[in-house]
Amino acid sequence: MSASGSTKTGPEPPSITTFLTFSGTQYGKAEEAIRFYVSLFPDSKVEYLERHGEGEQVPAGELRRGAFTLAGQRFMATESEGDARLAFTPAFSLYVSCRSVEELTGLFTSLSNGGKVHMPLRSYRSSQLFAWFDDKYGISWQLELRKSGST
Repeated sequence: MSASGSTKTGPEPPSITTFLTFSGTQYGKAEEAIRFYVSLFPDSKVEYLERHGEGEQVPAGELRRGAFTLAGQRFMATESEGDARLAFTPAFSLYVSCRSVEELTGLFTSLSNGGKVHMPLRSYRSSQLFAWFDDKYGISWQLELRKSGST
C-alpha cells in the first residue's frame, strides 16, 4: 500500500541508498569505518567490498566501493583520494532512534570516541536524551532516546 493509501501495481519504485564518500583526511578509512559500524548495530553486515585491480590509477587492492547494512538499512561507501571538498559535514547526519538508555549510551560511547561532540549526551527541552556528534571518521550522528509509543 502506498503512502496515499492506494494499492498500485506497476514498476517497482527506485531504491534510495545513503552513499558515503571518504576523502581528504578520511581517505583510506572507508573499510575500517564500515567494519566498525557493522560491529555496533544489530541486523548489520558487510554485503561486499569491491577492490581496485591491477593497472588502475590507484594501487591494486584499495577499496573501490563497499555496501553494508546497519540495523537493516543499506549504505554504500567509496573513497576519493585527496579531494577535501567532498569532506563530511554535520549538515548531513545519521539519525538513530534508540530503544533504551543503555543502547543510546553504548552507541554514544563507541561512536563519539575520537570524534567531535556538537551537542553532549543529555536531556534537552525537545528530547529526554539526545546527542549530536561527528565520529572519528567524520560522519555526523544524532542519537535520541525513542519516545514511548513511537517507532
